[in-house]
Amino acid sequence: MTRSRSRGRPDFAAAASDVERLAVLLDAGVTPSSAWTHVAAGGGAVARSVAAGAPAGHELAMRIGAAATAVQGSERVGWQAVAAAWRVAADAGAPLAPTLRDLAATLRGLAQAAREVEVALAGPVATARVVLLLPLVGIGLAALLGVNALGALVTTVPGWVCLAGGGGLIVLGIRWIGGMVRGASRLDPTPGLPLDLLAIALRGGASADRATALVAESVTDAGLPAPGEAGAEVLAFSRAAGVPAGALLRAEAEELRRRERAAAAMRAARLETRLLAPLGLCVLPAFVLLGVAPVLLALLSSTAAAL
Repeated sequence: MTRSRSRGRPDFAAAASDVERLAVLLDAGVTPSSAWTHVAAGGGAVARSVAAGAPAGHELAMRIGAAATAVQGSERVGWQAVAAAWRVAADAGAPLAPTLRDLAATLRGLAQAAREVEVALAGPVATARVVLLLPLVGIGLAALLGVNALGALVTTVPGWVCLAGGGGLIVLGIRWIGGMVRGASRLDPTPGLPLDLLAIALRGGASADRATALVAESVTDAGLPAPGEAGAEVLAFSRAAGVPAGALLRAEAEELRRRERAAAAMRAARLETRLLAPLGLCVLPAFVLLGVAPVLLALLSSTAAAL
């Protein structure tokens, strides 16, 4: 099986597919090393690397984390999350199959959120690209009308000024728009992960303090951001109310993911309006300098020559 993805696109789904297969195999009674071997036959680079020398337990989690460094972007973060979850489950004695199944669902949710953001950004990005072509369109239209705007742009001093100014504005506009698009497409790849890991540790029978320590160690070793205080708040509420913390932790983790998806969608929706600033301040003046001014210069030059 071959996998493809667009350059720069968050690829949580690649890790989710392999993780879900691992969960199915482990649930069927296949040993972890054999499960990795089966998954590696049709999986990605990380699965093949892990299967090449798959140990067990804590060592396997370390191997997953090391193999994750060979991939880039969101797929790396996804595999780092797998390494952290595997370590927590192994150290706490939690069943691996349900752990991986829940993690696969989380990664698929993040993949869907990334696709939704990409779709929301498609319109504004396409508009920006079209507008950036306006200066070239102006020169082309002038050529169709028989006006040598390009010659006036590169052979006269005023033309050089217009070329330098318009070119500088285009470069500035491209960088400005690129930064805005990157900011709008930003997506936290690990919302709620520490809470999920706490739920895994508690499922294995670890105490709240032991679970907290395991999660802190696992995310640090996996290269993920340190857990915040949300887990401690949920655990405190669980103790005060006298109810199991696992379901509360998973519900809070899902809420954090919903908030992240909503925030990403909001950033994408605002981008279309925010793009008016670089388009109005950079691209349109560049169009005047590169598409309108050269036409006027060419007309003035031809009129002066005729006189």
